[in-house]
Amino acid sequence: MPNARGTAKSAAYEDLKRAILTLEREPGSPLEESELCDQYGLSRTPLREVLQQLSGEGYVTLQLHRGARVSDMTHYTLRDFFLAAPLIYSAVLRLAVQNATPRQIEALKEAQDAFRAALGSSDTTARALTNDQFHRITGHMAGNSYLLASLDRLLIDHTRIAMTFFRPKAGANNDRLELASQQHDEMIACIESGDEDRASELALEHWALSRDQIELFVMPEGLEAPLGAPPKQKSA
Repeated sequence: MPNARGTAKSAAYEDLKRAILTLEREPGSPLEESELCDQYGLSRTPLREVLQQLSGEGYVTLQLHRGARVSDMTHYTLRDFFLAAPLIYSAVLRLAVQNATPRQIEALKEAQDAFRAALGSSDTTARALTNDQFHRITGHMAGNSYLLASLDRLLIDHTRIAMTFFRPKAGANNDRLELASQQHDEMIACIESGDEDRASELALEHWALSRDQIELFVMPEGLEAPLGAPPKQKSA
């Protein structure tokens, strides 16, 4: 029989992650220990262990004498997000082609099935979370601890922003969502066939598909490079 305290900690961890990713817990909002202890049936020590884990993964910010807060999305963090996203996604898919195992490919196909099912519903949360799961699996496929840590942190903000992209709408947005799903299918095919170059290209196309919608949501100013474009290299 599982340890009751361990089960409660796991439930708190998973529920807080979900609430943060889906904007139920807004960026920068405080996480009151007394409220969370009551909500999850935990004492302060195991709750703080949960918050420490979430902090290490980028979901939560811990400040001395100020408690825990949901990680913020500021002008500065989003600037880094837009510049890093295409570089990280492209590198992850290239390495995923090189290192994916049959079991991981099967898990990716299952995640894609779940994503397609979510697109058939009007559940924005399900759409965002199944898309998040698909891309996190590609990170594990890549088999690079540095890239995985970067991807995991990137996906926190990408999923939060993407809650707007996945809201059910008529017209062009439905076409975009269908194309996003088709790109997922092609990513799987590239991984299975070993096509690194096309997988890397697909990562950039997939990013570009949602980029303009994300720009409308955050509208960061003062960027020296176009949103999502890699910084220009200085000539020698």
